[in-house]
Amino acid sequence: MWESNYTMPTEFLLVGFTDYLPLRVTLFLVFLIVYTLTMVGNMSLIILVNISSSLQTPMYYLLSNLSFLDICYSTAIAPKMLVNFLASRKSISPYGCALQMFFFGCFADAECLILAAMAYDRYAAICNPLLYSAFMSRRVCICSIVLAYFSGSMTSMVHVCLTFRLPFCGSNIVNHFFCDIPPLLALSCADTYINELLLFALCGFIQTSTFVVIFISYFCILLTVLSIKSSGGRSKTFSTCSSHFIAVTLFYGTLLFTYLRPTTSYSLDTDKVVAVFYTVVFPMFNPIIYSFRNKDVKNALKKLLERNWTFK
Repeated sequence: MWESNYTMPTEFLLVGFTDYLPLRVTLFLVFLIVYTLTMVGNMSLIILVNISSSLQTPMYYLLSNLSFLDICYSTAIAPKMLVNFLASRKSISPYGCALQMFFFGCFADAECLILAAMAYDRYAAICNPLLYSAFMSRRVCICSIVLAYFSGSMTSMVHVCLTFRLPFCGSNIVNHFFCDIPPLLALSCADTYINELLLFALCGFIQTSTFVVIFISYFCILLTVLSIKSSGGRSKTFSTCSSHFIAVTLFYGTLLFTYLRPTTSYSLDTDKVVAVFYTVVFPMFNPIIYSFRNKDVKNALKKLLERNWTFK
């Protein structure tokens, strides 16, 4: 039980990146462009998948959900970050802080599960093409999506509830650009061992288990690709899968670096820089890496533009 005189701060102050105004304005413009490209790229992919008959497959159904998650968890962070670049007082209420933490955690965990489902989809398509329709039926896809959102929301709710039960009886200055778990744990004047343990256990389980699924899937794909006699087919498949795997490795690397460490090893200034990549940068690149380099997506986009041009 916490002391009876414990009160939650009326607001948290986000440090952000810098107090130097010209640099803040520059960063505002840069991240505004990045966020705009994230929204346009992911929204375009979602619309294209839904209106193009040639993209009505499990692979693109999962890709459209990945784009939706990128929009959601980027939107949980970027708008407030952009406002704070120009604000003289970078404050956020405890309720706003809790909501930001919940939505970011929910969508980030769900994205890990969707990425694992996408890797399994590619494994089924390349390594077991005759059984692909059974492995990746519509029911399997829907169950994967439901599981991703349910697991993400439950784990995020646990972290939020436990974090905001802690006493913040000292500073209310959060050394970050959004309400993340590690910088808030650093503000608490109580023992955060249980919080760290659950953060390590829940995030560790989701992130490591999904990465293992992804790694095994792509390893099996690599073995299958190497057995392809046609150099053209081998090069095409390897090129697509390698770009996916590199993107996944970078995404997971930054997440594991941030959340699977004890608080004694936290470097919040370093974590802020790392967090920029998985909160802002990767959602912008995902449509390019996973879709717009894909021949089917480019053909569908070409047909759509030609149809609209003919209609006009």
